[in-house]
Amino acid sequence: MGSQIIGFTDWFRTPPGEYLLAWERERFDQAVADMFGYHALQLGLPELDALRSNRMPHKWLALQGADGGSVAAVPPSGKSPAAAIASSPRVALLTEPAALPFPENSLDLVLLPHTLELSSDPHTTLREVERVLVPEGRVVISGLNPASLWGLRQRRAHFYRRLGYGELFLPEAGEFIGYWRLRDWLRLLSFEVESGQFGCYRPAVSSPASLERFAWMDKVGERSWPIFGALYFLVAVKRVRGMRLLEPAWKSQKATASAPVAIANQVGRPGAFLLRPEQRTTLDPDA
Repeated sequence: MGSQIIGFTDWFRTPPGEYLLAWERERFDQAVADMFGYHALQLGLPELDALRSNRMPHKWLALQGADGGSVAAVPPSGKSPAAAIASSPRVALLTEPAALPFPENSLDLVLLPHTLELSSDPHTTLREVERVLVPEGRVVISGLNPASLWGLRQRRAHFYRRLGYGELFLPEAGEFIGYWRLRDWLRLLSFEVESGQFGCYRPAVSSPASLERFAWMDKVGERSWPIFGALYFLVAVKRVRGMRLLEPAWKSQKATASAPVAIANQVGRPGAFLLRPEQRTTLDPDA
């Protein structure tokens, strides 16, 4: 996974990479701002501080070293990995995505920015995320959409490369996972997709001027072809069957009725009166 991360890091410094990264940063900021708990983990992609708007007290950034002992990514700012991580409130960990050093049901939030498509075993990684999440915990996932103009250009480039020429537009590393395919994986692990959206509808061009020229396609794409954005972004909740969240005691207490109620077998009897509760001990027609 180390060399794959380096490929993505270099690509995120290009104009289309910066365009995608800006969209992802905005989506993560909006999604995690109102998610509460104690422990949050971002798995991969250190150049994106996806937890910066979240207010949980304990945050981790899990990475895998290129040689098992060093961080394999350099942020676009030009800082060294150690300096970039030191300036962030996240605590950096070196670990395998499929073997996280957390006990079961211990994390409230896990973020996977391009993690599954860069993983050598995305199924195992997703199962590991399910293991460490608490019931009703959330996982937030972003990935490149193969059913998009960008994915189409990448497949065409792969075809031409087999013929001996052509150049890839997206990073070669990783296997891009379709949005609906990912939803099926989550459903099998008892996750419920809470929200999903697509973004980045500009064509697969490399120059900043061309990207800016097609900026109008972002708004048109959201209305006209919403599922063909270059990126997808979804939030899923871990559901546990048979579990019921406990409510505060005051919510379960039933309000005491203040008005008098009719007494069974009293209606129609001679001398029966509709009395307030405090009068029933002093006025009794059968006394």
